[in-house]
Amino acid sequence: MNFRLTLLQLLFSSAVLWTLFPANASATNPVEVLLIAGEILKKDTPGHHDYIGGVKCLDLLLKQSPQVKTTVVETGWPSDEAVLDRCRSIVFYMDGGGKQSFFQPTSRWERIQQLAKKGTGIVLIHQAVDFPEEFAEQAKALAGGIYVTKLSGRGHWDSKHVDFPKHPITRGVEPWEINDGWLNKLLFVPQFDRITPLVWSGKEYGGSRAGLDKDIVSFAYERPDGGRSFSFSGLDAHSAWSRQGVRQLMVNGILWSAGLEIPSEGSPCKMSDAELAAVQTPREPKDPVKPKQ
Repeated sequence: MNFRLTLLQLLFSSAVLWTLFPANASATNPVEVLLIAGEILKKDTPGHHDYIGGVKCLDLLLKQSPQVKTTVVETGWPSDEAVLDRCRSIVFYMDGGGKQSFFQPTSRWERIQQLAKKGTGIVLIHQAVDFPEEFAEQAKALAGGIYVTKLSGRGHWDSKHVDFPKHPITRGVEPWEINDGWLNKLLFVPQFDRITPLVWSGKEYGGSRAGLDKDIVSFAYERPDGGRSFSFSGLDAHSAWSRQGVRQLMVNGILWSAGLEIPSEGSPCKMSDAELAAVQTPREPKDPVKPKQ
């Protein structure tokens, strides 16, 4: 009797997982990716922290893969939360330090953790990797590695990225040079064997692996629950999307987090300068800084 009950429970669990996460995605049976942008300043340098423009970029890029369906949210959180249960991966591109939309209110944070336990992919871009210290352990379990104020590092510097480890996310990634805003010296889970560093950047060593773990700015994380997480702490400016290497890394990373197979040449990620400019959010100029009296 106990054996039969256990077998039935196993079959039921497998059926639930099969329904939530179909193994063979296709144009007729696409997986859904949820792209969530955080609030942006109306007055700012054009392209700076343009989270809305960024998710629009990702929308255009991901639609080049026919087995993927995207839902874009420009207001920080979906008005219809049913999409959270449908999607295979959730992408957060927003301010951090507790300003993330999934902390407003904290019941959303609990929801995200529950979804992750069911296998939903989690992707954090730029400041979304920045967490308050009181949530550090939970956040590390979710993402694999995070930024914490006073314990991690951040800043703008030039870096050249030419050397990438062998991983599905790095397939087709071309070298790039950039002056970006980075968050590094991240805090990682103790089970570092579940982390695959993908990109390094630091003031001393630029984009070289010589910076070791402290300069990791992008990584893949295979969670113990079976789900996948991907983080990239760059993309401070909208212009970073003009680099093929950045686009390829982001598209591959998101699709990998959703459990999809990445082609040997990388997933499609073409974007013209005109398309990039078209999705950039118009901004009012910053107010002039008043001179000190």
